Amino acid sequence: MARDFWPCHRETHVGEQAAITPFNDCRLSRLVWPDRGSTYRVKAQGYRESFEFVRIHLANVPALECFALRAVRLHEEGGPDVLVYEDVPDPQAGVGEALIELRAASLNHLDVWIRKGLPSVPKPRILGADGAGIVRALGPDTEATVAAGDRVVINPGLQDGRHVVGEHRDGTHAELISIPVDYVHRIQGDLSFEEAAAFPLVSLTAFRMLAVRANVKTDEWVLIWGAGSGVSAAAIEIAHARGARVLVASSDDAKLERVRELGATATVNHARDDVVATVRDLTDGAGADVVVDHVGEATWSQSLAAAGRGGRIVVCGATSGPNPPANLPRVWWKELSILGSTMGDRADFAGVLELVAAGSLRPTVDTVFPLANAADAHRRLESGDQFGKVVFSIG
Repeated sequence: MARDFWPCHRETHVGEQAAITPFNDCRLSRLVWPDRGSTYRVKAQGYRESFEFVRIHLANVPALECFALRAVRLHEEGGPDVLVYEDVPDPQAGVGEALIELRAASLNHLDVWIRKGLPSVPKPRILGADGAGIVRALGPDTEATVAAGDRVVINPGLQDGRHVVGEHRDGTHAELISIPVDYVHRIQGDLSFEEAAAFPLVSLTAFRMLAVRANVKTDEWVLIWGAGSGVSAAAIEIAHARGARVLVASSDDAKLERVRELGATATVNHARDDVVATVRDLTDGAGADVVVDHVGEATWSQSLAAAGRGGRIVVCGATSGPNPPANLPRVWWKELSILGSTMGDRADFAGVLELVAAGSLRPTVDTVFPLANAADAHRRLESGDQFGKVVFSIG
């Protein structure tokens, strides 16, 4: 198979073909699909570029063997070993959709929970909320602010956050995906595909928590539980960008050192030191204005104690358990506001993109895995050793 399969400036029916250099036993890993007009593309396994040919009759290419795209799918619930890397049918871009050749995708705790059946979803299912890549085609009668060839990132909060890519429809742990064009955006600045795939879900979640639900203000004290997760890292940067003072609590000293680079004002090792006492010392006894808690049972009582009078505790998850003691007297006595937050809408994602464009939010990538090594990536995330996002490189 040659780089210029048939050169775009020649026509096959004339019979003029440039000299070509064949690939060595190259497997075609991308099914041929049309770009605009009559140009077609084919992807050869192990080669980054796709190769063009035009106005060609496939019947005239007897050596061309097409393969379906590759994806990681869930057929049953369980541990990381239930993930299957396999051929799957090609997605098609419908009206109002874009077909995206993914170059990177990231892993979220949502993928782990779905893999375990919490929640259970129809199967087989391609996991993955976050992805970045190149627009390959737009669906019929589709108007969009992006065009074929654009480097793009996906907003995973479809229907303004009510549906999530990878949970309510097939996700990004695949070579191709079709997505409504209103949720496809050009990549900001000089971000790599891996960095672009690392920020959407966690940054959208953190932005809504801090900028919308808690409405963090300049000089307020924000206590954030956790230093290594994607949500925590994004929350630190967003709170810092809004002029707040940030205290990060973690049991890992190495991670606590790194969060200062993200904008943390102070840190505390909750395995060794008293978090509530640290908050009181930093705030002259007033307590935290805002507490970001996505841990749940393990931290809830301390979150209630650390919050100051009239404080806001904003919650987006409960990785250590969903049913902590309510301790209602502390809630009414301190006039606390308990704020739930889930995903975000398109306006929230626009706010995230502004922060990325301004350099105030820079995605933190922990580890990059090939898509075929999805089980190892899940194990990395579940270990809790990561700092930032676990990402897949695709293609």
